[in-house]
Amino acid sequence: MKPPPLFLLLLLFLFSTTTTSAAASTTNVTKPATPTLSPTPPTTKGPSSSSSTLDPKQIRALQSLNIATARDPCVQPSPNNATVCDTSKPFRHLVSLHLSNCSSNVSLSSAALKSLSSLHSLSFTNCHASPIRLPSDLSFSLTSFSCIHSLRHLTAVWLSRFVNLTDLTVSYTPINTRGLYVILGNMHKLKTLTISHANLSGSLPRHLHLNLTHVDLSNNKLKGKIPTSLTLLEDLEFLNLSSNGLNGVIPTEFGDLISLKNISLATNSFSGTIPDSMSAIPGLIHVDLSNNQLKGTVPSFFSELKKLKVLNLENNELHGVIPFNASFIKRLDVLKLGGNGNLCYNQSSLSLKMKIGIAPCDKHGLPISPLPSKESSRDSGSESSDYGDDDNDGGGGGGGSADNTSEKKEHHHGPNKVVLGVAIGVSSIVFLIVFLLLLSKWCG
Repeated sequence: MKPPPLFLLLLLFLFSTTTTSAAASTTNVTKPATPTLSPTPPTTKGPSSSSSTLDPKQIRALQSLNIATARDPCVQPSPNNATVCDTSKPFRHLVSLHLSNCSSNVSLSSAALKSLSSLHSLSFTNCHASPIRLPSDLSFSLTSFSCIHSLRHLTAVWLSRFVNLTDLTVSYTPINTRGLYVILGNMHKLKTLTISHANLSGSLPRHLHLNLTHVDLSNNKLKGKIPTSLTLLEDLEFLNLSSNGLNGVIPTEFGDLISLKNISLATNSFSGTIPDSMSAIPGLIHVDLSNNQLKGTVPSFFSELKKLKVLNLENNELHGVIPFNASFIKRLDVLKLGGNGNLCYNQSSLSLKMKIGIAPCDKHGLPISPLPSKESSRDSGSESSDYGDDDNDGGGGGGGSADNTSEKKEHHHGPNKVVLGVAIGVSSIVFLIVFLLLLSKWCG
């Protein structure tokens, strides 16, 4: 047998080398990659070196406030998002601190608070610690302060020291003060103000800072009239003065609040009419004037507010015919008009099936007395929703009821005719049988 030629041996060698390389390549792909000596890029979750850890003084301050510091408090997200830090070196500093669900024995020591003067935001939620005098450096550095169900009680003088605040929130925490101006007098940078369920007494300030965009003073004991200063806030978007003891008329200058979107003056003692100047506020979305003593008719401009979604005028002394049609009512998410005894709607504009809390009008524009219970129950049984009727014509709705009645009558008489026909048929058969029997006897 001749030995294989040299070129065949060469081909076999090359084939085996290629196969071995491919197998090695496949093995490298399926195996986990081995660590390399190149440095790992830093992650966004925390500092990459000890030079960016939190200031040791602030770590000790957090420990005294029973905030866990087992890992770097600047690593985000921190537990319950309690801490936020800046990026300064060699040590980072806290810029935001949120204390929530504190133990009853937590102590806000002066030494701890003094070392936290870098804070811009300080907030408490369900933290019933006793309030303490804040160091002046911390009072000046804060731009946001929030206290919800916390600190047991506050004083106006204590709050007034936060002169650089842009955001102030106090809810469900009583404030000892004789006037709101004591708190707000020096807060010239304030933009959002919320003091609700705080047992706040006195009257609304005659001077308010023009850069306010959010004012919520609901559920307090405020009295008196709405001052003209409130109508000068051209950037105001949210106003809630509900559940107080405010009175007088709604100022005619209310239309000057051109940025307003949400307004609630509910549950006060406002009188007079709804000012037509509100028609100049194009962005209104939510209007609640319920539970007052407002008189007059419902203004027609509400139907021209394209963004309006909530309109609550219930429990006032409004009268007359409401100037709304079905398309406007269906566009709203909420419409409440009940509790206005002399208010009614035009049956030629709205269907009887549209439940809006008021009665239809008679030809004199006065509410019609309630329908008989039998007819009412029939109508209510045919309704599937408050705004379930597409008919805009009240007469059309009445015609529908009449058609239903005649249909029921026809359906009622139908079974009587069937029974009568069956009876006649049976009688005819019996008569025929008797006749045949008699005939057979006669023939037999």
